[in-house]
Amino acid sequence: MRVAIIVAVAENGVIGRDGGLPWRLSGDLRRFRALTIGKPVVMGRKTYQSIGRPLPGRRNIVITRNSARLSGAVEAAPDLRAALDRAAIAAAELGADEVFVIGGAGVYREALTMADIIHMTEVHAAAEGAVTFPLPLAAEWREVSRERRSAGDGDDHDYSFVTFERAPA
Repeated sequence: MRVAIIVAVAENGVIGRDGGLPWRLSGDLRRFRALTIGKPVVMGRKTYQSIGRPLPGRRNIVITRNSARLSGAVEAAPDLRAALDRAAIAAAELGADEVFVIGGAGVYREALTMADIIHMTEVHAAAEGAVTFPLPLAAEWREVSRERRSAGDGDDHDYSFVTFERAPA
């Protein structure tokens, strides 16, 4: 089972502002849905709260020590390792070959040591916000695909879909 990170990152590393995204990118949201549908998603409590509900068509696993704050359609795990273990079981039950880590910043930071692939949307703009993504080190990751997109209806900025795989040791 592969561990995948999926993230949208501005040119200055920003991924969030005031509990939400600092941009509107409908193309990125469509890609997010297409890649994650039918697969387990792992997220931190703040990310879950910013979404406001379980993501439909996916097993939702939230890292939290207080499961009383979660709806019945969400599984709780005390830490990332336990969440990934639950996600692996869920992936096997669903016939999926990967699980997705979908945020937030602290979860991404820890997951970078465990991930096999990163699906990144590079937002071609600097964004205001206090939440940033720890960009991968070039020696640890290699870019395997890149597709540039011009802003269309529902998009605030141009962007690129970039996929990184962990470099061989």
